[in-house]
This record gives sequence, structure tokens and C-alpha cells, in this order.
Amino acid sequence: MDIKPTESELEILQVIWNKGQCTVRDVHEELAKTKDAGYTTTLKLMQIMHDKGLVERDTTSKTHLYKALFTQEQAQSNALDKILSTVFKGSTSDLVIQALGQHRASKDEIDAIKDYLKQFDQHKK
Repeated sequence: MDIKPTESELEILQVIWNKGQCTVRDVHEELAKTKDAGYTTTLKLMQIMHDKGLVERDTTSKTHLYKALFTQEQAQSNALDKILSTVFKGSTSDLVIQALGQHRASKDEIDAIKDYLKQFDQHKK
């Protein structure tokens, strides 16, 4: 599945992933907390997302409910694959080095990365 949501669509998907399923009003109210977005703009974007196959819409009641057609993890994996192949030419180490070099990781995050690498190394043996 090739998932290609725009930045605005990803903001909407974040709300849907957090709530499970929701109405346009639910999404609009959540987005309005952090940005100036009109209700009709949110509605139009969600209709486009439905047409693109990013969300499904339950029309059995008066208020339509929207639900994501893929998980946040699937979107992250798809985006990471795209970045890895295009920006980093397939080099996982370059991606990790760049990520760690550009952003301060907490001690807990570094410890979690080390633990993951140990587990990954053990599975390779």
C-alpha cells in the first residue's frame, strides 16, 4: 500500500488515530486548538481523503464517522522507507547518524536504542 498523505492530511489522521473514529466536527475542534482552520476546509480535506482511500466513512447515521484505513505505524513505515530510499540512498546508518546528530536524544531514548541494537544483534546470530 503506497500511503501518500499531505501534511494537512497527516494532521487530520493524527486526530483520527488518537480517537479511533470521529466526525468532521471532532477533527475540526481538535485542529482549532492549535491552528486557524475553517470547518469547511476540514470537511473538504476529509472528503478528499476519503476519495484517496486514506479514510473510510460510515454514512449509516446522520453524522458521518471517519476512520483511518491504515495505522500510524504503517504510515511511519511507508514514510521511512521513502526517505531511506530517496534521501539516504538506502543507507540505514546514514539515516540514524543524521537523526541522532541533528536531534538531542534523551538518556532514556539512547538506552532504548542500545537495547534494541543488542536484541537485533542477537537475532542475527
